[in-house]
Amino acid sequence: MPDVSVIIPTYNRTDLVCNAVDSVLAQTFSNYELIVVDDGSTDGTEKKLRKYSGKLKYIYQNNRGVSSARNRGIRESSSEYICFLDSDDLWKKRKLEIQFDEMKKNPEFHISYTDEIWIRNGLRVNPRKKHKKFSGDLFEKSLEMCIISASSVMIKREIFDKVGYFDENLEVCEDYDLWLRISKDYPVHFIDKPLIIKYGGHKDQLSHKYWGNDRFRVYSIEKLLKNESLEPRQKNLAVKELIRKCEILVNGFKKRKKYKEAEYYLKIIKKWKYNE
Repeated sequence: MPDVSVIIPTYNRTDLVCNAVDSVLAQTFSNYELIVVDDGSTDGTEKKLRKYSGKLKYIYQNNRGVSSARNRGIRESSSEYICFLDSDDLWKKRKLEIQFDEMKKNPEFHISYTDEIWIRNGLRVNPRKKHKKFSGDLFEKSLEMCIISASSVMIKREIFDKVGYFDENLEVCEDYDLWLRISKDYPVHFIDKPLIIKYGGHKDQLSHKYWGNDRFRVYSIEKLLKNESLEPRQKNLAVKELIRKCEILVNGFKKRKKYKEAEYYLKIIKKWKYNE
């Protein structure tokens, strides 16, 4: 049985997904299984991936979104540890070797993530101070923003049994939602090495699909608050961040003269200020 299952979700990224697959096959760590979940591609992805026959498991499904594709990969996998690689990202060749070794050396951590190199529109860019990464209790940091990249994580399978899978109701910010559910219960180990390369700026990038991604994060925070599983400190942090994000959305919607949407988030602010 392989130690690690690598899951690549993809949709209409024929050339990019091959680069991602090649970066997995080039790993110095070899005891893994590679699963590519094709989420309804119509660009010849299946034909292009035939050259990897015997090196990966190819799964096709009707288009249901990245959360569904990742979840399908998890269900089809067989290893103790799960890794994800977005089809527009790449791994450095020692990514799995270093991360698996770190997980074995630090058994108190059930999830780890690595540093990353950012490429935007073909140019390397430096992350801002607010993107600084940490080990330990990441709940507060994860409320503010999605500081963990899906392509960088290694997660013990048992975590999914306890906190659930990716929320398939979310088209974007599905990773933010999962990291919140994980970080409220589990410490996270940061490996301070740039072991992945993240590419941005292309037209089909999911994070650029909508204005106001905070609305999806508000949904995730409210979901956490409603299930009443947070400790008092966590609840206080969650309510404060929920209100802050709603205020940003209210101002943004008002500027766009979308007053109905602004009123919706004003109601959420009033509700949680009253309950705070």
